[in-house]
Amino acid sequence: MTKLLKYIKGNAIIYTILAPLMMFIEVIMDLNQPKLMSDIIDIGIANGDISYVLNVGFKMIVVAFIGILGGMLCGIFATLASMNMGKNIRQSLFDKIQSLSFLEIDKFKTSSLITRLTNDVTQVQNMVMMGLRGMVRSPLIFLGGIIMSLTISVKLSMIFLIAIPLIILSVTLITSKSIPFFTEMQKKIDNVNLVMRENLLGVRVVKAFTIENKVRERFSNANKELMDTSIKAQGVTILLWPLVTLIMNLSVVAVLWFGGNYVNNGSLEIGKIMAFINYLVQIMGSLNMLVMIIINFSRAKVSAERINEVLDIESSIKDRENTEKIENFDVEFKDVYFKYNKDGEYVLKGISFKASEGEKIGIIGPTGSGKSSLISLIPRLYDTTSGSVMIGNKDVRSLKIKDLRKIIGVVLQDTTLFSGSIADNLRFGMEDANEEMMDSATRDAQAFEFINSSNEGYNREVGQRGKNLSGGQKQRISIARTLIKNPKILILDDSSSALDMATESKLQNSIKNRMKDATVFLIAQRISAVMDSDKIIVLDNGEIAAIGTHKELIKNCEIYRSIAISQLGEEVVLNV
Repeated sequence: MTKLLKYIKGNAIIYTILAPLMMFIEVIMDLNQPKLMSDIIDIGIANGDISYVLNVGFKMIVVAFIGILGGMLCGIFATLASMNMGKNIRQSLFDKIQSLSFLEIDKFKTSSLITRLTNDVTQVQNMVMMGLRGMVRSPLIFLGGIIMSLTISVKLSMIFLIAIPLIILSVTLITSKSIPFFTEMQKKIDNVNLVMRENLLGVRVVKAFTIENKVRERFSNANKELMDTSIKAQGVTILLWPLVTLIMNLSVVAVLWFGGNYVNNGSLEIGKIMAFINYLVQIMGSLNMLVMIIINFSRAKVSAERINEVLDIESSIKDRENTEKIENFDVEFKDVYFKYNKDGEYVLKGISFKASEGEKIGIIGPTGSGKSSLISLIPRLYDTTSGSVMIGNKDVRSLKIKDLRKIIGVVLQDTTLFSGSIADNLRFGMEDANEEMMDSATRDAQAFEFINSSNEGYNREVGQRGKNLSGGQKQRISIARTLIKNPKILILDDSSSALDMATESKLQNSIKNRMKDATVFLIAQRISAVMDSDKIIVLDNGEIAAIGTHKELIKNCEIYRSIAISQLGEEVVLNV
């Protein structure tokens, strides 16, 4: 938890200092009230001195007003400090997530990262806000109340020797039991977010297969698990309230019992008994507040640990100290092996080939043969398990990541567009792209016509994840977004699967003319998309089954020939 205090910075530092100062003023005023009330009873009322009563009563009003003002200002400053801290933690978390490789993001899972960025930060933020108020008020009231009680009666103060240890023991036992439940509760929130996110993203599948009841039941189970765990966690902590209240009430009874005897034998005045009870209530109230803070701290501690897990993790993909410069754009794989995690199976085994600058490389193979995994190693979305990926005879791990990805354009298999206009999405490829550049890229991507068919043109709004566009339209905008940056290495990962054959053919010709000097990698399911490539790599079960031109592979590679026959027909293949 203390590690996150460094995010209190800027103006928040001033607010963090001012909040306890204002609370200190409120506490001093609160501690004076019982003493003033005691003077009214023992001096003013006992002597029938009305002017004294009015004078001290006016002082009590002034003291109360100053205390209220101090409390209000403390609340304002504590809120400002905690909100600023929350903002800084969220920003730092978001920046950290952006810097992580796919490997770390896969490890944490998207739903859990969302929970950490929202719910967990809120828990820590609330704890800081409560801490700046309660963690100052409770100790000061507690210590001040005991000191003031001792000035009234040392004998009566002996009651605290029994009450306070009992409360501390109760708090220690119960919080130690509650922390594991709060840890489990945050995991259950992760699971609820996961189920909800999958349902929202897959709502069309749910509707198409009419599995609303099944999805509802799945969410209901996740929701019930969260409820059950929350009840267990709160059920343990809720025991603190009756225990503390019982101890406090017994302490008041003890004060009245023993205090009454002292009044009867004349060793203590009634006003002092009243003041002592008020101080007792203040002390027990401060302990109650401390209990509430500890309960919230238990939950915030779990959230802080989850936040620090993300902030402390190092990305497996980062720049080396001494990076090299890219000189040319040949791509070479040297005996590359790759698996997604240490305990997993190899998805790529012994991959070796070279793509010269300006060549078009087609990659084809059965589903699950490792095509997408192979091309993800070029821009270092993942790093090889062993072996090397070279660009211009330089290992990609020796290149600066920003420089590497600047020269590479990737259109991934999973087409993702962002909410905003079409122009906004295109400018992800080049921030300062003008309309002429967008026209050129969209024409080559075969997107110009449908974009300009509406009056809005490039200002047409794109819904979340491109929901208001067809699959083919999304793919073409994604391709245009990549083409606009004119990359030296272009990677198309099955990015035209939603296009008809005629549109795909036009797209391939446009890319060939536009990117004639670039090294192009094209993953496709259709033979027609790769058959004009300079080289075609056939992958099978993570290994290279064959490399060659379309004609060579028809003659020499059984896997390629069987795919070609199934798609083009036996007569076409036999004529090659």
